Amino acid sequence: MKIFDATLNQLERSLDVRLLRHNLLAANVANADTPGFRPKDLDFTAAMASVENHAQNSTTLQAVTTAPGHMDMGGVPIGSASPQDAQLSPKDLPVVDIPSNNASLDGNTVDLDRTMVAMAENALQYGASARAASRKLAILKYVVSDGS
Repeated sequence: MKIFDATLNQLERSLDVRLLRHNLLAANVANADTPGFRPKDLDFTAAMASVENHAQNSTTLQAVTTAPGHMDMGGVPIGSASPQDAQLSPKDLPVVDIPSNNASLDGNTVDLDRTMVAMAENALQYGASARAASRKLAILKYVVSDGS
């Protein structure tokens, strides 16, 4: 029996992707006055599919025996998993340029109003995923504490 189900894994991935999107949008705001800067965003649906593929192809760590008296769990030693499996970077995700017809005189195409709206929407979605994960973990905590 698995303690952590697919829902909790999806929520974890969603939080990771939302955080990366927030960082991209924050970089757009930070570069609003940079000449020639082209804003970027993250395609959430494609990013979630990419994260799912990454998770399926990564090495999972399991318990291993470290002494002759331990039960064999059939796992891999902790040092054998690559560091790239632990964290996903923005270069692995579908980052897209935000199209704009309103370039300023210096070539910058950041629209602060639209970017701030996107950040607010992303923050709301992040909060919803965090609350859902919290409730899921609260259920597990309740079960572990024998319902008290």
